[in-house]
Amino acid sequence: MSQQQHGVAGLKKHDIKVSGIVFMLYCLVAAGAFGIEEMIPEAGPGMTLILLAVFPIIWAYPISNMVAECGSVMPSEGGVYVWVKEAFGEFWGFQAGWWGTVSTYITNGVYVALVAGYVSQMIPMSEVAVFVLKIGMIAIFTIINLMGLREVGKVSTVLSICIVLAFGLVAVVGLLNWQTNPMEPMMPEDYNFFDSLSGGICICVWMYCGYECISNMAGEVKNPQVIPKGLLIAMPLVALTYILPTLGGLSSLPAGSWENWSTEGGFNAESVGYATVLTEHMGTAWGYVFLVIAIISQCAIFNTYLASGSRGFFVLADDNLCPKFLVKVSKKRGVPYIGILSLAIVTVILCQYDFTTLVSTEVVFILALYIILPLAVIKLRKDIPVEERLKRNLFIMPGGKAGLAFFCGAPIFISIVALLVNGTDYFVTGLIATASGVIVYIIVKLIYGGLYKQDPERYPLNHKTKLAQGDTMRIGIYLMIAGFSAFLAQFWLRWYEVSYGEWEPSDYDMMGNMIPEVQNILGIGGAIVGIIGIIVFFVCKKKDPPAPAVELDIDALMDKYLNEDKHEDIFGDA
Repeated sequence: MSQQQHGVAGLKKHDIKVSGIVFMLYCLVAAGAFGIEEMIPEAGPGMTLILLAVFPIIWAYPISNMVAECGSVMPSEGGVYVWVKEAFGEFWGFQAGWWGTVSTYITNGVYVALVAGYVSQMIPMSEVAVFVLKIGMIAIFTIINLMGLREVGKVSTVLSICIVLAFGLVAVVGLLNWQTNPMEPMMPEDYNFFDSLSGGICICVWMYCGYECISNMAGEVKNPQVIPKGLLIAMPLVALTYILPTLGGLSSLPAGSWENWSTEGGFNAESVGYATVLTEHMGTAWGYVFLVIAIISQCAIFNTYLASGSRGFFVLADDNLCPKFLVKVSKKRGVPYIGILSLAIVTVILCQYDFTTLVSTEVVFILALYIILPLAVIKLRKDIPVEERLKRNLFIMPGGKAGLAFFCGAPIFISIVALLVNGTDYFVTGLIATASGVIVYIIVKLIYGGLYKQDPERYPLNHKTKLAQGDTMRIGIYLMIAGFSAFLAQFWLRWYEVSYGEWEPSDYDMMGNMIPEVQNILGIGGAIVGIIGIIVFFVCKKKDPPAPAVELDIDALMDKYLNEDKHEDIFGDA
């Protein structure tokens, strides 16, 4: 097997324009405003509109800028995995790669199941017919992905235009038929500010996630510097797609109807939603039109996440951190076909099941990713100073040191808040899920050798543990973080859910009748794990310290990630 046919070096480069990046990003992050309907009765119409307007500033804008800055300086296949690896080394890089990739594998089936559900509302189908529909959808978009990233971009562009036009129509029709103050009530009856905020923040975080996914495919873009510019254009497009149709919908429907908003709104008589705006003012046939748009939306998301998620294990395998068969690239098309097919097969299996637990796990993976990404941005800013980036006309987040503090600090703070207000069951499930990354890392490192095989000087091996030098110390750090996070969180969760929120067992999706016992385990178990982490850290600090840092050659690092022949300054009008 030659290097030209396998691994990152074998990927085919595509000449993708900024517009193609924008529409792929639009599909990865939004593909319409579906999902916000559940936020309105939970947070209240007024709070929903405020959150939709504020989160682009304090969440989406910082994340898109961080991704743009890292993607400008290191436009490599693998995105966040590569950035964290360069900042903090192999162990933490693997955690970031694992979190981002597994989250996609888990939830891609949701979009397939939603399409089947929407189609069933128009055409009654048997279970066999529903299964055939799911297989057909997966097969169609798998074929598109196997054709290459350019084809994925073209399909994303067509689907995105249909979705934007549909929601644009909702906004126009809704605003022209304004009859109700959309800000009233600010929050549901008997809710205080904190209740309302916690009811909407997790959905809002979810709705503005996904900007980092485009970086997974940067190695297949001839001029990857178009990705940062696409990020800066896509972010306001997504925000407008959320805010204007929601404003139009709330203002054009009768007062009190906000309580009945749901994702099925307009598709049945019991609930309202974006489709209701059109059926109320333009006729019932528009309900079917919008149902088609809902189907297109889920297809658009699935198409782009199949592309993004399939590159995760491919890049890890290229670094000897996953089975090597995953690095195979098709000779003709230059795509990682094993990764695409594996994600398609997993989707066939998971789209048959209830996703409540799986989705809760996926959310925590993503929030963990948004905590480690800002830390990597800060470290890389130190390793590659602004002066060096300016020499190469690379994108730099605005605002100097204050801007860096805001762009990195806001996502970390919001991620921690979202983790703590989602409930004890989600918090515990997330802790267990993220711990899987440490276990899998140890296994794949022992089997495949990791980065030591590529660069033994920079990633030396501890020949006693067979892990990288300092890995046992890093595992101790992980145990400290996980353990003391659990120990401290149980105090908050007891107050927030029992003393303050008066949560009932029915308020939990999982573990409802066992929450007091689970919180006790969080406290006692968290303290024990944290103490073990301290012991492991200090013992291994003497016996297994990290290898001395190899002096960073900035020019060599830049040459590794930047293709100077293709590089151009595209930020003058951004």
